[in-house]
Amino acid sequence: MHTVAMRSVRWFLGSIVLVLCVGSWAGGAEAPAPLKLTAQQDHRNMMEQLGITSLRPGADGMNPKAPNYANYNEAKANPYPNLPDPLTLKDGQKVTTAETWWSRRRPEIVEDFDREIYGRVPANVPRVTWEVIETTQGTDANIPVVTKKLVGHVDNSACPAIAVDIQLTLTTPAKATGPVPVMMEFGFIFPGGRFGPPRGGPGRGGPTWQQQVLAKGWGYAILVPNSIQADNGAGLTSGIIGLVNQGQTRKPEDWGALRAWAWGASRALDYFETDKAVDARQVGIEGLSRYGKAALVAMAYDQRFAIGFIGSSGAGGAKLYRRNWGELVENLAGSGEYHWMAGNFLKYAGPMNSGDLPVDAHELIALCAPRPTFISYGAMSGPGAEGGWVDQKGSFMAAVAAGPVYRLLGKRDLGTAEYPSRETGLMDGELAFREHSGGHTTGPNWPTFLAWADRYIKGPPLPGAPEKTTAR
Repeated sequence: MHTVAMRSVRWFLGSIVLVLCVGSWAGGAEAPAPLKLTAQQDHRNMMEQLGITSLRPGADGMNPKAPNYANYNEAKANPYPNLPDPLTLKDGQKVTTAETWWSRRRPEIVEDFDREIYGRVPANVPRVTWEVIETTQGTDANIPVVTKKLVGHVDNSACPAIAVDIQLTLTTPAKATGPVPVMMEFGFIFPGGRFGPPRGGPGRGGPTWQQQVLAKGWGYAILVPNSIQADNGAGLTSGIIGLVNQGQTRKPEDWGALRAWAWGASRALDYFETDKAVDARQVGIEGLSRYGKAALVAMAYDQRFAIGFIGSSGAGGAKLYRRNWGELVENLAGSGEYHWMAGNFLKYAGPMNSGDLPVDAHELIALCAPRPTFISYGAMSGPGAEGGWVDQKGSFMAAVAAGPVYRLLGKRDLGTAEYPSRETGLMDGELAFREHSGGHTTGPNWPTFLAWADRYIKGPPLPGAPEKTTAR
């Protein structure tokens, strides 16, 4: 039986006034105007498409007296202990060669993530044309730099009512002797000089991560996710998702915001391949929290990213979906976060559960192999945020379970299944993990990440620097 909310959505969709969205809709015919829905209305519409009348409530991470208070008891943490085997084909055959991984098993895993978790990138996504709108010269920590502000104009000729202009900044050392590696962050810096919270070194008194990167002779880039796709369900009929759908609601297999942000990162990488200041073969991706999720998705799907720094990504990122700890599948499927995921994901908070998922987070990490991937977390006391909500241990377990794929491809995994003590990094392999004490930030882990990345990323010689020996 349909609820009153469902009936109201049908009335809303049926009564909206139609105007032209000129272009390729139905071979050039008139198209309806982009819908204006609340997140709750859009969420209910997706439930209706799936035939779901109710979802289980998400965990409450703040109120210990709530009946659905989040679990922080290890004895109750793993109700679905058996993870899908990343090295077993769907027909039951074991994967024993790299060729079988690349040709058969990896595509199986990608298909499951596409269909059930992050959604498919449509075949008809319009092209992006990059424009450098401003170039400035300056200094950062006494290092001369060149900063470019760019806009990626997405072709909206099929639906002029929806405009998507991707915002990106690129900063490189002005005195570089050749193309430089670049670390790209999902962040908030453009336009108007907007920055997120300070993310310096230990004690927050050290140099910023940008300054640390520049000191190595590398460049950095900041990509603004909300310029690609809004971070809410009401925005699903706009942004790149809405543009492709010509302002109409998603279908269950359509992409969500995480996949859209990752797509935007790939388009930035397209630009870097044309910029002579950038070594596009050595571009890394970094993000924190929801943007840590996006960074992991970008790393997994686009093999051109050379290295990943995945900060506090939690559920929807590196945390195991099957683990009952902190934030759960039910939270991701609610009206506040569902827009990150494919519509099909809602099924696992209704008629099914996390144990029914065909894949889990360890396989998303495995898709990054054999490239170096650093899983980062920060500790703080109490059950909130890093104290439990994002589940550092669940992400560590996922990284451990991704290890066999790294080993199959000739690379080193974490080297242990024992959770490390705080401030002790597992840094010997291409798969790395470290929990710092600084809370919900990547800041204190930047020095460790950069020292580890030196094994894999090589920039041009710094001007005036003594020649390095090969000894280590």
